[in-house]
Amino acid sequence: MTQQASIRFDFDHWSKLARDDPQAFELERARVLDRAIDQAPDARRERLRCLQWRIDQVRRRARTPMSACVEMSRLMWDSVLGERGLLESLRGLDSHLEHGAHPTLPPAGKVLPFRSLARR
Repeated sequence: MTQQASIRFDFDHWSKLARDDPQAFELERARVLDRAIDQAPDARRERLRCLQWRIDQVRRRARTPMSACVEMSRLMWDSVLGERGLLESLRGLDSHLEHGAHPTLPPAGKVLPFRSLARR
C-alpha cells in the first residue's frame, strides 16, 4: 500500500478543530498540505506549490467561505473546459489517434511475476 493510500481523513476532527480553534486549523491544514506536496514526485512539486498558492490567494481574497468555494469551482471548471484544458487535450489526443498516430507513452511500470501460493 502506498503512503498516500494509508492517509485517513477524519472529518469530525477537522470540523471540530476549525470550529474550536481556527488558527490551529489553518496551521495544521498548511502542515498537511506541505507534507503532501513534499511527498509528490520531484517533477510535480513546483506545479503543486503554485496551485496551492493560487488556492490560498482565492481563499484570502474571498469575503466568505462560500464565495471562495464558488471561485475555486470556477477555476477547476476552467482547467477542464478552458483554453489548453483537459477537454482540449483529450480532443487533441483523439484527433491524433484518428489519423493513425500512436502516442508514445513511457512504460507505466514494471510487471512483476508472482509465484502461485500452491507452489510454495
